[in-house]
Amino acid sequence: MGSLSIWHWLIVLAVVLILFGGGGKLSRLMGDLGKGITSFKKSMKDGEEANAAPPAQPRTIDGSPADSAARRDETVRHS
Repeated sequence: MGSLSIWHWLIVLAVVLILFGGGGKLSRLMGDLGKGITSFKKSMKDGEEANAAPPAQPRTIDGSPADSAARRDETVRHS
């Protein structure tokens, strides 16, 4: 009673063949799954790059951008 008869094994084999089919269907399914994961990872990486904020300009103590302060210093030196 504890072991499976030949009929049980035939039913299990029939179910497996119905679910997974023959001719490499399972390998194609796993290949498609791998492509989907790769595409998902690529889109996540592209999304992070697109959402990255541009670097903020350094500010001086008075709150003006650093490049305008440098230009102001150059004008003072030339005068």
